[in-house]
Amino acid sequence: MTTPSTGPLTTADLVEGWRRVGVRDGMALIVHSSLSSLGRVEGGAAAVVASLREAVGPEGTVAAPAFTSDTVHDPVPGHSGPPTAEVAERRAAVPLFHPRLPSGMGAVAEALRTLPESLRSSHPQVSVAAVGAHAREVTARRSLGFAVGRESPFGALHDLGGYVLLVGVGHNRNTFLHYAETFAPNRRLKLRRFPMAIQGERVWIEAPDVADDNDTHFPVVGREFEEHTGIREVLVGTAPCRLVPVRELIPFAVRRLTELLAADGPGVA
Repeated sequence: MTTPSTGPLTTADLVEGWRRVGVRDGMALIVHSSLSSLGRVEGGAAAVVASLREAVGPEGTVAAPAFTSDTVHDPVPGHSGPPTAEVAERRAAVPLFHPRLPSGMGAVAEALRTLPESLRSSHPQVSVAAVGAHAREVTARRSLGFAVGRESPFGALHDLGGYVLLVGVGHNRNTFLHYAETFAPNRRLKLRRFPMAIQGERVWIEAPDVADDNDTHFPVVGREFEEHTGIREVLVGTAPCRLVPVRELIPFAVRRLTELLAADGPGVA
């Protein structure tokens, strides 16, 4: 770690910080971040994105979650059967996903998503935004079922030998642990429900996915992986940051999640 400076961080300061964390030219990164954790940043979230793009260079790729599950979801999931007038009205008010729909994943992710050259995958709830050399390859994948699994942008980032950059956040924000759980034989499950336009008709789609961890196992698995591989926390500004290699993380996380879920016993979500 280094002692944070008292002045605002510049783009150059951030690039130097990412280098200390381990970011190199040509990397494919997905960034989970808290802008406020960095302290004062000259230029705000846009400067953070610019610094990440500079750190990976023209052959690199920077991605961020652009999830919309807080917006594009069933507002009355407990209602079954034909909707009442009130239920129908509430469901009709839910927007259809489109590439310009704002995401609630934080200032840095939104700054990346809104770049003119940014591309975005098309899952109604679990999209990813990306810029750089492999942005099209990352954002082209989509599976309605298991939206964070093999046929998703996370699968593409895995195939690229990508990295997770955690900026001021923990492994409870590391979506690649959800990706790992899709391969566990005893994975926890939930049902996603969202509207889509199919051949001009608005319909509601139900699709299976891995369930939320709710800080149960992901912090443990992330900590153990860091200890296993010798990953060290590095301060960038005032933000504790870690760079996690995806291809090494996944087999470790699948094994440990399988063990931890087995210890939970049947029927424990």
